[in-house]
Amino acid sequence: MSSKLRWGILATGVIAHELADGVRASTSGELLAVASRTQAKADTSGDALNDTCRYGRYAALLADPDVQAVRVDTPHTVHAEWASNAAEAGKHLLVEKPIGINVYEAMAIIDAAEANDVFLMEAFMYRCHPQIAKLVELITSGVIGEVRLIQASFGYHLKAGPEHRAFAQELGGGGILDVGCYPVSAARLIAGAAMQAAGRRLQAAGTANAPANSTVSAALPFADPLDVKACGTLGETGTDAWTAATLEFPSGIVAQVATATQLNMDGENVVRIFGSEGRITVPDPWIPGRFHVGPTKLVVQVYGEKQPREIVVDAPLDLYTYEADVVAANIGRRQSPTMSWNDTIGNMRTLDRWRQEIGLVYDMEKPKNVLHTITRRPLTAAAAAARKPVKMKYGKIPGLDKPLPRLFMGADSNNTMPDTAILFDAWFEQGGTAFDTSHGYGNPIGACERNLGQWIRNRGIRDQVIVMEKGANYPNDNPAGLTKELIAGLERLQMDHVDIYAIHRDNPDVPIGEWVDVLNENLRAGRMKVFALSNFTIPRLDDFRDYAARHGLQSFAAVSNQFSLAQMLAPIWDCYLVSSSDAQSRAWFEKTQTPLFSWSSQARGFFTERASRDDRSNPELVRCWYSDENFARKQRAEQLARTRGVLPINAALAYVLNQPFPTFPLIGPKRISEIRSSLAALEIELSPEELSWLRGSD
Repeated sequence: MSSKLRWGILATGVIAHELADGVRASTSGELLAVASRTQAKADTSGDALNDTCRYGRYAALLADPDVQAVRVDTPHTVHAEWASNAAEAGKHLLVEKPIGINVYEAMAIIDAAEANDVFLMEAFMYRCHPQIAKLVELITSGVIGEVRLIQASFGYHLKAGPEHRAFAQELGGGGILDVGCYPVSAARLIAGAAMQAAGRRLQAAGTANAPANSTVSAALPFADPLDVKACGTLGETGTDAWTAATLEFPSGIVAQVATATQLNMDGENVVRIFGSEGRITVPDPWIPGRFHVGPTKLVVQVYGEKQPREIVVDAPLDLYTYEADVVAANIGRRQSPTMSWNDTIGNMRTLDRWRQEIGLVYDMEKPKNVLHTITRRPLTAAAAAARKPVKMKYGKIPGLDKPLPRLFMGADSNNTMPDTAILFDAWFEQGGTAFDTSHGYGNPIGACERNLGQWIRNRGIRDQVIVMEKGANYPNDNPAGLTKELIAGLERLQMDHVDIYAIHRDNPDVPIGEWVDVLNENLRAGRMKVFALSNFTIPRLDDFRDYAARHGLQSFAAVSNQFSLAQMLAPIWDCYLVSSSDAQSRAWFEKTQTPLFSWSSQARGFFTERASRDDRSNPELVRCWYSDENFARKQRAEQLARTRGVLPINAALAYVLNQPFPTFPLIGPKRISEIRSSLAALEIELSPEELSWLRGSD
């Protein structure tokens, strides 16, 4: 068998044939197979590509053990499905841009690659061409001084009917995703290079205030915009016909980007970079060498010089040969600095913001239309368990007949349906059936409830999930307001009851008996199975139980207060909050064996690299968690993590899970990889002595 990287191509469009030509011209790879949706199309393409295996189903190509790497050239809308399937089949991945419809699909594809330990790169082939390395070199050399303005465009006027894929809603049509992704990616690259160079110059000059940019990589830089403003026109199918956006970057760099599917932009599909001392023009930025293998050029005009400088870039290979070679060279690293995973996420997030600015939401992204997982596999507990065992563990609380996962998913920032579906699908497939939300969550308020309820309805899994709803938020923090918010929340959730209802925060001005009475009224009305209390002090909890016992009423089944290895020094939000991490509260929970649904159970990232004694860039972390005692706990968590082969944040979460009373931490992963990371804590068993050692002195 050849030592070259053996390629297969999913789909048989124009790009597939151009990649095939590029692979054949390379010394790093060879084309082995092609697949289409029908055998006839596969055979036609196979004939054109000479001696290749031809598959009439994508799945058949993925099952070929000789295929090592796959280029996914399907329509945008099924990139996530087939990239995820290919990753699970152990294939390295080159996915045509855009990698998905939105940033959430991008994150799901990246997670699939990471989980299955395969290479993944979004196929921005222009990034692989030598002229990009030369452009970055010119920017960082300071030949045009400080970069201040970037202009980049890529558009065309397609004369075709509304059914064409470039206009089709169901195929993710429009200019932003099709070609607008190029100028955005270039602007982010140039801004990153300029910021990186400026930072180095300031450091060399001994200036402490060098600009910080967490998204700059050591090899090929990039930056994400602080703000995106745009306007544009939607065509008859509802996709963008022509549009322009302004991106504001740190350090004051501004980029103007434009794209179109119904506007001839010939002559303007270029990149211009304006600096304090000159400007650079890239005449052929997007497909250099596609139609003529050979040198390209960059034009540098230094202010004060009469003639521009033409920088000739030698490029003896085909554009797609460079791309294939980049993949082969970086297989072992699993991603390439040419277009890293974080670069892809930043680019997709910027495209999402551009679309949001002009009001472009694809029908498939609307809440009632998100009807399947990205892999299109059924979402049921039985189906998930049949694919692979889950790590989730379960407990029980009085009054609830369903097994309760030891971890709750916080439904507090799932403001869009794609975000909700992709993250919650992954959570459910890992055995996560418990969700925590509130009447006050979302942007706009209520979005989190609506999306959670619609997701449950779309998936048909109401009887398999546990929903905890929290309410009685200010100014409705009174008995009448509790019922008002509960009824409104049920309407948003599209449910007749929630499994667990919790008063979100106590209002000490409300007599405890009034809280007991109104909760029991709603319990009898069937709006909840059990209820809990969140942010109540120990004396108020005791008073609640005493009143309920004296009057023959139901008491609370659980408490949801803050609890973590790190002591919360100040309230995270400007409102009434209660922490139960202290010795007195722990003793009460141990004595009463009351289940604790702990929020901020991982101390808001204090046990990650986000917090260190020297890094005071996050005001919330500093105000709420920075103390000598907490850093000592973090140091011990890091020590335990090293001995157990886990992350410090896993050790911190294990501290909560191993208390001598029932605990059910509420967690807030924002990416699928964070779900997997959190589940690792369930496998860590800690003795009472280890708990005491981790905690140290109270």
